[in-house]
Amino acid sequence: MDFIRYAEAAASLLNADLSEVDGLVAYLDGRPGLQERAIDRDCMLLRKLQRELRPIFDAGEAGDITAVVSGLNGLLTRHPMTPQISDHDASNLHLHVGTGSGSVAEQVVGESLLGLATLVCDLGADRLGVCSSAQCSNAFVDASPNRSRRYCSERCSSRANVAAYRARRKAAIEA
Repeated sequence: MDFIRYAEAAASLLNADLSEVDGLVAYLDGRPGLQERAIDRDCMLLRKLQRELRPIFDAGEAGDITAVVSGLNGLLTRHPMTPQISDHDASNLHLHVGTGSGSVAEQVVGESLLGLATLVCDLGADRLGVCSSAQCSNAFVDASPNRSRRYCSERCSSRANVAAYRARRKAAIEA
């Protein structure tokens, strides 16, 4: 299990439009086995997870370690899972998360929670963030070496940099 990849997928899940199955299928890009099994009930369950994960990312952004840990522990308690070593690629042994029900939603919930919990334990709760752009509230995982990420994407970062440049230029002209 690549915990950073699963944690980043949890942030992407938080940002995904899951109002319809098509949104879930788009989120599951590259995972045809899950895409073909996605149903409305999965969307409903994952929208609930989105509402539960948002305060955890907000707490990570605020540096509130206690809230991140208690929020994740609460979700881990409500969503028990069984990690298992997968050997479908013998050169790349890794963990898969089994949940019992086998639904797409439970698979995604298990991966998300185990990925986030491992990331928080290994790298810290402050690696969960919310975009600093005034026009955006997307969540992200900061896997940068120096904990410097402030934006969810290059697009938001570029917009903020251009806006700051224009503001400086305008201030210089007016001065």
